[in-house]
Amino acid sequence: MTPAPPQRAHRRRFRLRLLALLSVVALGLGLILLPASPAAATAPNIPRKTTAQTELTGLPVAAEGSLAGYSRDLFPHWTSSGGCTTRQTVLSRDGIDVVVNSSCQPVSGRWFSPYDGVTVHSASQVHIDHVVPLAEAWRSGADSWTTSRRRSFANDLQWPQLRAASASSNLSKGDRDPAEWKPRAGYHCTYSKMWIRSKHVWGLTVNAAEKSALQSMLNTC
Repeated sequence: MTPAPPQRAHRRRFRLRLLALLSVVALGLGLILLPASPAAATAPNIPRKTTAQTELTGLPVAAEGSLAGYSRDLFPHWTSSGGCTTRQTVLSRDGIDVVVNSSCQPVSGRWFSPYDGVTVHSASQVHIDHVVPLAEAWRSGADSWTTSRRRSFANDLQWPQLRAASASSNLSKGDRDPAEWKPRAGYHCTYSKMWIRSKHVWGLTVNAAEKSALQSMLNTC
């Protein structure tokens, strides 16, 4: 093997020393440098199109129920696990080049919001979207759940029920289903698969217009 040219070896040693120095500084400040997340960081367990189609076909169709008795307090969030809240966990998972402090709070990084194509550079400006909104879940069957089950739904890190998004897109969405609100066209496929999977695993119903909208979005995959 041909030895590396002296200048190249020198540059490599310099980069290693710089990285080591940055790590020491970060530790001294109580920060944790997380590995750079891929730009496509997203929620877990999004199904393939064929699986999503099967799950969509199997979703029970029913008229939406009433919001009578609904309160966000009936879906306690954000819970803590391993020293991090659910919100902090999603911020780290969905972000790019995220740095967190000793309390698990992101202090720098950036977050690409797939709903509207906006990149946010401050964690405080990022919303954690419930893909199936809490009020929508209530109207689709969660009104009969125990508080414990609603807590698990509101903090679901196993399935694609939580997604970092820009504040503007999350506020625009509100508690509307895909028949009433959709993200940008380029995200229709993924969004429909996330919504379908969440309703499937949590045993929630869809109304006819919602199911039709989901099918149209899934057809773009």
